[in-house]
Amino acid sequence: MIISTPKARQELEALLQDCRTLFLIGCGSCATACKVGGEDEVFAAQEWLEASGREVTGSLILDEACHIMRAARELRRFREQLDEADALLILACGAGVQSISDCTEKRVLAAVNSLFVGNIRRFGQYEEKCSLCGDCILNETAGICPVTNCSKGLLNGPCGGMEDGCCEVETDRDCAWTSIYQRLEKQQRQGVFDRVVAPKDWSRKFKPGKLSLERSIVDNGREKHR
Repeated sequence: MIISTPKARQELEALLQDCRTLFLIGCGSCATACKVGGEDEVFAAQEWLEASGREVTGSLILDEACHIMRAARELRRFREQLDEADALLILACGAGVQSISDCTEKRVLAAVNSLFVGNIRRFGQYEEKCSLCGDCILNETAGICPVTNCSKGLLNGPCGGMEDGCCEVETDRDCAWTSIYQRLEKQQRQGVFDRVVAPKDWSRKFKPGKLSLERSIVDNGREKHR
């Protein structure tokens, strides 16, 4: 899940200086869960904009703002309202903003800041567990990512500042490498500790990333791809 926070109203005010009419777009997925782009937030943004003398020509909550084809289909339904707007104000993550910008010639403005890919601890509490590095060693680290969970991203054990199993950068947080060692010990495995881990191969993290999944079908015992 993409974790986002709203931009400050002061920043948005400067951003919207030349915009008198706006169309609002939220996201029913990650942005709604983070309370930055659901129905309540879109309505609050509309009230704020109208109170500042601007006109909102319409609003839309996309099921998933990051889905380019669905976004394009939904935007066609609001063509007249979009034409009347100086810009589109997007209450969704950066992926959602860029999906929508691919679907319109209108100016697109981001109303939130995207922070990280988050795991859900419980409702309203999110933790970054994966940095999407493209070179995963979780099989050797007992399912704990040192690139992300170690504040220094170390690959070969704790730093010299670790004390009593706690991180020196965030002293109220367990050292990721201590957690890795303890979990491997319980599993009676050496894991990553039986070798020296080479520096992270960041070339595997393609930018911009792209993946195409081919659908497989079985026909008379033969697998085909299309």
